[in-house]
Amino acid sequence: MKKLDNKIAIITGGSQGIGKATAEKFLSEGAFVIIWDIDEKKGNEFVNSKLAEGFKTEFMKVNVANYNEVETATRVIIEKHKRIDILINNAGIVRDATLLKLTPEQWQQVIDVNLTGVFNCTKAVSPFMVEQQYGKIINATSVVGLYGNFGQTNYVAAKAGVIGMTKVWARELGRKGINVNAVAPGFIATEMVATMPEKIINMMKEKTPLGRLGKPEDIANAYCFLASEEASFINGAVLSVDGGVIS
Repeated sequence: MKKLDNKIAIITGGSQGIGKATAEKFLSEGAFVIIWDIDEKKGNEFVNSKLAEGFKTEFMKVNVANYNEVETATRVIIEKHKRIDILINNAGIVRDATLLKLTPEQWQQVIDVNLTGVFNCTKAVSPFMVEQQYGKIINATSVVGLYGNFGQTNYVAAKAGVIGMTKVWARELGRKGINVNAVAPGFIATEMVATMPEKIINMMKEKTPLGRLGKPEDIANAYCFLASEEASFINGAVLSVDGGVIS
């Protein structure tokens, strides 16, 4: 028996990077994966390739920053599948700038997706998990939400906020059969990181005692563990997956 057999899982931002690796992992563990993303092209390409391989998955164009879109998509899933077992709040963006250069628009864009988006998805999905007295909610935070980072006021504020919401929801929803946890990735070798200057990438490696960047699969494995019954007594935790990064 696989870890996530027949579970209905929503993965936000699932068309690329860590989200895509998570979708791959969850499919391999028997889940029916529903990807929420704004990138229709990449989302449909991934889903179609996996359907051709015999996996059960579908794509929905959803902007997590828009509560009406999230609520509508949630009701469509419930009507079709009757339940939602797992929610991976993975979608995120960056708009980096130092405080003196950070614009109100850059601030709001990141807060809307990385913080409000997590609230929107959890607000829409959690009532159905309460009704079924079961659910796994895993939120993407970051080591920078724990330690701060130069030039990331907006991103750090959002990720620190996600940690706070995780702690609150673990208390509120735990008694209703729902585990709420967070994963805090360190420096991960995603497509976005690959575009950074080599000097910056080397600096990231130097700050990581394991001497390398993490792989998207490292985070996917953590998500999968927390979504499985192996983690049934873990609630309100923030699991750092960072190679022992030095703050």
